[in-house]
Amino acid sequence: MAGRGGKKKRGRAASRARVEVRVHARGRALHVDGSFASWYTPGLPITGSVWDALAAPILALPPRRRRSVLILGLGGGSVARVLRAVAPRVRIVGVEASGDVLRAARRWLDLDELGVEVIQGDAFAYLNRARRRYDLVVEDLFVGRGRRVRKPDWLLRPGLELARRRLAPEGLLVTNTLDESRDVAAELRELFDTRLSIRVEDYDNCVFVAGHRPLSAHALRTALRADPVLRVTLPRLQLRSLAPRR
Repeated sequence: MAGRGGKKKRGRAASRARVEVRVHARGRALHVDGSFASWYTPGLPITGSVWDALAAPILALPPRRRRSVLILGLGGGSVARVLRAVAPRVRIVGVEASGDVLRAARRWLDLDELGVEVIQGDAFAYLNRARRRYDLVVEDLFVGRGRRVRKPDWLLRPGLELARRRLAPEGLLVTNTLDESRDVAAELRELFDTRLSIRVEDYDNCVFVAGHRPLSAHALRTALRADPVLRVTLPRLQLRSLAPRR
């Protein structure tokens, strides 16, 4: 699955993360604190898993709104790679706390080829000081080790509200969840007018997309089907429109 022991990534701060790259016949896997954090197949932009689902919502935006993306929890750059393939001219800013992760990503996952503006630092601190707005904000932060991963304590409140403030008009927030999906869904319902969910076959993650513009699982599915990059992953994705805020 995408990240953390069949789950997802990090958001660590205090102790130094244990970073390992495993080279397989099909590609390279970045593991952080015992969990699967990024995947890279040289020459192939997609992963066929959760990272594709995290990038897919850029196609819910009209082309004129695909100008800038903020990734909180850049990791090895898997989401950034998909975004760069789908929207080659998009400006991507990635925040990653771990210098060891970034060094491994540059050495083994060709991070520097993606044209990402990399900010090494804490995502919470960045959200508190940032003033720039983005068309898409992708939140992919987890703390803990192995299968004991969870969102950082600050994420639900005030984190999601802080992330919302970084959205440009009509922008979208994308968040990757595991066991906390119900709590995140409830918070997003308070903050946004429209939402949809994306699940990936054989993965525990639930990706939420939220905004104040119309969102439709059918419309996004149609856009994915037409996209030459992500249509390969589409059969593995389960998209669902969620009830709008009343």
